[in-house]
Amino acid sequence: MAQMNTSLTTPQPNSKKAVWYAIIFIIIAAAGLWYVKWFPYYNKSFLAASTHSIGTSILGDKANPPAASWSTAWAYALAYFTAVWKAAILGILLGSLLQVLLPTNWLLRVLGKTSFGSTVVAGLAAIPGMMCTCCAAPMAVGLRKKNVSVGSTLAFWLGNPTINPATLIFMTFVLSWKFTLLRLIFGLILVFGVSYLANRFAPEVNPVNLDQLIEKTDKESSGSFATRWLKAAGSMVLYIIPAYVLSVLLMGAVRVWLFPHISVAASNSLMSIIGFAIAGMLFVIPTAAEIPIIQTFMSFGLGGGPAAALLITLPSVSLPSLVLVARSFPKKVLFFVASSVVVLGILSGIVGMFLL
Repeated sequence: MAQMNTSLTTPQPNSKKAVWYAIIFIIIAAAGLWYVKWFPYYNKSFLAASTHSIGTSILGDKANPPAASWSTAWAYALAYFTAVWKAAILGILLGSLLQVLLPTNWLLRVLGKTSFGSTVVAGLAAIPGMMCTCCAAPMAVGLRKKNVSVGSTLAFWLGNPTINPATLIFMTFVLSWKFTLLRLIFGLILVFGVSYLANRFAPEVNPVNLDQLIEKTDKESSGSFATRWLKAAGSMVLYIIPAYVLSVLLMGAVRVWLFPHISVAASNSLMSIIGFAIAGMLFVIPTAAEIPIIQTFMSFGLGGGPAAALLITLPSVSLPSLVLVARSFPKKVLFFVASSVVVLGILSGIVGMFLL
């Protein structure tokens, strides 16, 4: 009887119910992404091609930067959440649903390993998502709650903003193919290389114990569908929303110090590249907002080096997104990822000094 009750509440790998659960998840994900991402980006691609612009910089006019204050922080947070709220809700919805709809057996046998193959599959699965780093964070949290490996989860999380195909298309029309090439090369290194190496900083279950991990995960997710989903969604909302709002407010308050005026002589220097790489890693932006930011900065004299550094670091991670996933990864992993983003940004900037 106990076995029968479990089969009614937890998707099993060989049952028809498991297949229907997976289909339902795919339908919800596709419908949500079409409404929030695919259709709007389809229309925006024509705007980028015809005007060589996708809008104004969310940081405003660099010639008249706002003073650091809480009113400035609130103004930036309002502009940011106006741009991302639909994607943020979708991220929380999908992050909670994947915990209760996707069969553990299927998920862990594909993404539960620390192999490079699992990392590649997860990175490729991120391409249709096209989420910003914060909106993809709830899905990363959901994957970790299902005991997906560190490398696979990171590849999915980092792949959403970094190898976003829509952003690459916009970038080609608005900036140039050189920016697109730089972004793609360093983005692939980050998504597949850094994510795979991050497995070494986290104790993972050996593949021979994968069956035990599947059994353990299924036991932890016992209960009715409604109970499990409400628990998963509730825990995300209670932690993610307050941490999200507060960290974005903080970034809005300090943005004037993160992106200061620099002299013409320093506009393409190594020190500027390092400074902008660190600032870009910490700061939070909506999807593809790095394009008008770079376009505006360069119109006021920013060199190709710092611009190329922002190209990698602005979308990849941010302090708010790191806060959102802090409970899901070992601290060593997050430090390694943040440091790697900065290093890759600096390397991209050095290349950009001569290429852009």
